[in-house]
Amino acid sequence: MPQYKAPLRDMRFLLNEVFDFEGHFKSLPNGEEASPDMVDAILEGCATFCEEVLAPLNLPGDLEGCTLKDGEVTTPKGFKEAYAEYVAGGWQGLSHPKEYGGQELPMSLNLLKAEMMGTANWSFTMYPGLSLGCMNTVFQFGSTEQKATYMPPLVSGEWTGTMCLTEPQCGTDLGQVKTKAEPQPDGSFKLTGTKIFISSGEHDLAENIIHIVLARLPDAPKGTRGISLFIVPKFLVNKDGSVGERNAVRAGALEHKMGIRASATCVMNFDGATGYMIAEPNKGLEAMFTFMNTARIGTAVQGLAHAELSYQGSLPYAKERRSMRALSGKKDADHPNDALIWHADVRRMLLTQRAVAEGARAMIYEAAKLADHMVAGVATGDQAKYEAYDDKLGFYTPILKGFITEMGLECANLGMQVFGGHGYIKEHGMEQIARDARIATLYEGTTGIQALDLLGRKTLLQSRGKCIFNFTNEMIALAKPHLLDGDAVGAMARASFKRALEWKWITVKIMLRANKDRDVVSAACYDFLMYAGFAMMGHFWLKQAIVAKQKLAQGGKESKEFYTAKLQTAEFFFERLAPRANAHKKTMLSSTRSIMQMDNEHFSFV
Repeated sequence: MPQYKAPLRDMRFLLNEVFDFEGHFKSLPNGEEASPDMVDAILEGCATFCEEVLAPLNLPGDLEGCTLKDGEVTTPKGFKEAYAEYVAGGWQGLSHPKEYGGQELPMSLNLLKAEMMGTANWSFTMYPGLSLGCMNTVFQFGSTEQKATYMPPLVSGEWTGTMCLTEPQCGTDLGQVKTKAEPQPDGSFKLTGTKIFISSGEHDLAENIIHIVLARLPDAPKGTRGISLFIVPKFLVNKDGSVGERNAVRAGALEHKMGIRASATCVMNFDGATGYMIAEPNKGLEAMFTFMNTARIGTAVQGLAHAELSYQGSLPYAKERRSMRALSGKKDADHPNDALIWHADVRRMLLTQRAVAEGARAMIYEAAKLADHMVAGVATGDQAKYEAYDDKLGFYTPILKGFITEMGLECANLGMQVFGGHGYIKEHGMEQIARDARIATLYEGTTGIQALDLLGRKTLLQSRGKCIFNFTNEMIALAKPHLLDGDAVGAMARASFKRALEWKWITVKIMLRANKDRDVVSAACYDFLMYAGFAMMGHFWLKQAIVAKQKLAQGGKESKEFYTAKLQTAEFFFERLAPRANAHKKTMLSSTRSIMQMDNEHFSFV
């Protein structure tokens, strides 16, 4: 199985030399304590925990899975002890307010933690990870009493949280939610209904689980306008904050999944469970989506994690495994055959994994900076700042979530391919990465949903193309000073510059076509998303290449070999991966006729 090693050199390159996180943290109201020494200590401590505690549990956890008996879930061997160590280390409260026991460090540091934890063991990371949405919701919309009751044990990690949204009949269309909430004389509510796909809905890691639940009041309007939000604890909480009697909410079943098998995904039954309203009546969906952008960045991290872990598994195998001679002649004279890494096609797969992982990391780190400012707006009560950065982040999130998870899945499959037949065998751990990666393109909104959000909602309806024009202007500004350079960076800059102009033109063309044919939006959105992903990743590879070139000339914190490899990986991206955008361009601009002309009854002639 892959032996995970936190990619601290690349993380530090981005933090210190590409994005100037030291300066960024100084601009935040909660960034004063995020000094370089503090950040380095967090990176080192988290890396040790991930490498020594979480990574060794990844494969055995997958093989054992979770078990359900009498409504109680048992997690795989070692998970409970690992979670206790996680809580003892204070990791859960890294970016949450000090008044509730947290360290109140910037949100971006939590994403760095999430990347390392998720790459080491995504199934484990789901348990504390799902608490974040719960905490964010309670923090922004809870009453003073609710915050005092629920935030401290959630921030410490003694309790965990969930988001109970979807139901058997509705999937992503939450307007179809049927769970009922009946008002009680004491101001509480009785919730009745069934929720599905509830990650960490039941487990044995913490003494209480706090469910955030979407439900309808008896007089609620139909559709999304009639959904309210409720806090429903697994165990009711006594006035002194201690855990009280069991509430009427239980796991009815465990989902039998393709991957992330050590993560308990539950069917949750609410049988008159006691709940407490959070936010305003019939505005629960609006409240729940407040931090959805950060949740989707978290899922994008999964795409990065699986590209990175797959690369870390396939690279040593390609160096050790021998097969045939390289086409350009004998490379390893002391052996009758050469290592796989000498074969150009294997190098193509390895470089694809590396280019995607390091390109995705740069994209996510930029989004993390936006998230820091957005959260600062919430914390300081600056609504205008919150909305401005939420809009900026809102443009990034469907691209990050949709594109990076699709590419992460591709990289996971490439990892199996490098191993050949051995990649299909469980003991090597590569097929687990592919199975785990598959869900990332589905939950928190499928790739198609992200694509519709990017093209239909963000680009056409909300901004009339402005979000694209703003980002492509950033691409042009970065590329422009290097257009006349006669080296590899110059070639990359010219390619990125042309792509920015092309992206503007494509956006206008689709806007005009959509006015006449509404199906254009749905027919073009997937290719528009993937095109956007390759264009955005190219922009961030150019940013890295420019810095690497400067450091080679002037000296930097890393070795000459490190910066040279950066430039070479950037060249590979622009020559071998970026051209895929051309095919997406051709497809998205095609007529909708070939998609829509067939009669529904003619899709099959069984």
